[in-house]
Amino acid sequence: MTDTTAGADQKKGASMRTVVAASSAGTAFEWYDFFIFGSLAQVISKTFFTGLSDTAGYIAALALFGVGFAFRPLGALVFGKIGDQAGRKGAFLATVLLMGGTTFAIALLPTFQQAGIIAPILLIILRCVQGFALGGEYGGAAIYVAEHSPPGQRGRATSWVQSSASLGLFAALLVILATRWLLGALVGPEAFDAWGWRIPFAVSIGLLAVSVWMRLKLSESPTFAKMKEEGAASKAPYAEAFGQWKNLKLVLLAFFAVMSAQGAVWYTTFFYIQTFMEKFLKVAPGTINALMMAAAAVSAVLYVVFGALSDRIGRKPVMLGGMTLVLIFYFPGFHLLEKAANPALAEASARAPVSVTADPADCALQFDPIGKAAFVSSCDIAKSALANAGVSYDNHAGPAGSPAIVQIGETRIVSRSATGLPPAEAKAVKTAGEAAIKAALAKAGYPTAADPARMNLLGVFGVLLVFVIGATALYGPLAAALVELFPTRVRYTALSLPYHIGTGWIGGFVPFSAFAIVAAVGDIYAGLWYPVLFTLISVLVTAFLLPETKDRSLD
Repeated sequence: MTDTTAGADQKKGASMRTVVAASSAGTAFEWYDFFIFGSLAQVISKTFFTGLSDTAGYIAALALFGVGFAFRPLGALVFGKIGDQAGRKGAFLATVLLMGGTTFAIALLPTFQQAGIIAPILLIILRCVQGFALGGEYGGAAIYVAEHSPPGQRGRATSWVQSSASLGLFAALLVILATRWLLGALVGPEAFDAWGWRIPFAVSIGLLAVSVWMRLKLSESPTFAKMKEEGAASKAPYAEAFGQWKNLKLVLLAFFAVMSAQGAVWYTTFFYIQTFMEKFLKVAPGTINALMMAAAAVSAVLYVVFGALSDRIGRKPVMLGGMTLVLIFYFPGFHLLEKAANPALAEASARAPVSVTADPADCALQFDPIGKAAFVSSCDIAKSALANAGVSYDNHAGPAGSPAIVQIGETRIVSRSATGLPPAEAKAVKTAGEAAIKAALAKAGYPTAADPARMNLLGVFGVLLVFVIGATALYGPLAAALVELFPTRVRYTALSLPYHIGTGWIGGFVPFSAFAIVAAVGDIYAGLWYPVLFTLISVLVTAFLLPETKDRSLD
């Protein structure tokens, strides 16, 4: 009898390992597909938004990164209904097929120079399909694993699904870094930006095959199968999840208590930090990739650590501790990042502060996705040069109609307007104005790139590690907490919507919103107010309203 019991336990354990491996691997592959776009924002802006200025093109690329996330709630609703009515397995098998196919298609797209406006339009369509597919992925994987897990081990089991995000990011960065290095050695450093960026997207077809093969081996969730057998499955998931107050209040609670912070914290930690280091601190892309790979590798372990910890002390204290840590560390952490990654920039900012005095009516937010605006006013030329240089500056209102004045330490530069001039002359005026500002910045000691010899890599990684600890403490127990919060009948639908609004509409737009705020305000740290606001909301709601769920039954 002992042998039989042991054999049964062993079989059960092997089955659980298969469930976790297949769910996590598939999710990691889908995250890989999604993350390579965010990591290649700089290349994407040059390839598909050639008609825009540097600042406008970069903002457009970040906005397009966010567009994919914007469609995730729609995918959550569609696949959530399928998952609650037809089953968990079929829904998240379909998502991986859709996701992998669209990612491979991006590798085949024409560039702006080859096809004009058609190129970014096709890219937008594919990004929307990607976001739609990913909207159905997470809920299916998290629920599937949780409904297979023993009650006291749900936090640890589902944390493997959480860690798949970092595994996907690690794989994306690894492929990008390896492709850059290989092409640089064999062809030349320009090859990656010219056509080598397609390789990471094309590699996804192999990952898709592995993911589909693993998921075909899975059977239906036992919790759902039991409910289906008893005839208790929901016939109207939307009406039941969002039309009944007892369930709708749980949806709202999930969004405001944890998902607002999750979107803000996670995407600041793993994406906006990359934007900040590349665009403002001028750190080399290869160095950023290596640092983020190390951070992603550490985070993959920490998700499981904090997920298991939540099985012991509860989901709420672990998640609340993580989001509070990051909330406190946002501004100090980014200031430390500047001092460690580009000390020359920090020194120049203190020694020769920059200010712009201009007529407010002369200044525009330099975001124009269709490429019609010229941004050649006196103020726009000055701010564009400073934004591209990654330099913080103070804004002062000048007299109406007066030209913008840039003050760099003791140097004063009057920015000439190119408004109303013929295109060729306007371009020449803008180029000359930006060159004058860049020359004054160089004279004041502002670096054009971070000096590797002065860079404190351990210091940079230490800052990243604090953010990673906070992000993993919040995200590690999150899947278990969300699954436990909702009833089985509408779990897929009700869980997926707040999750993807938080990660999609808040998290996905962190890089775009933060960078746009910086471009408008002039302070490279001003963009942090975006994640600070959403994280603060979650800290307060979690502390006072979120119940503990770790001992709840999923039946």
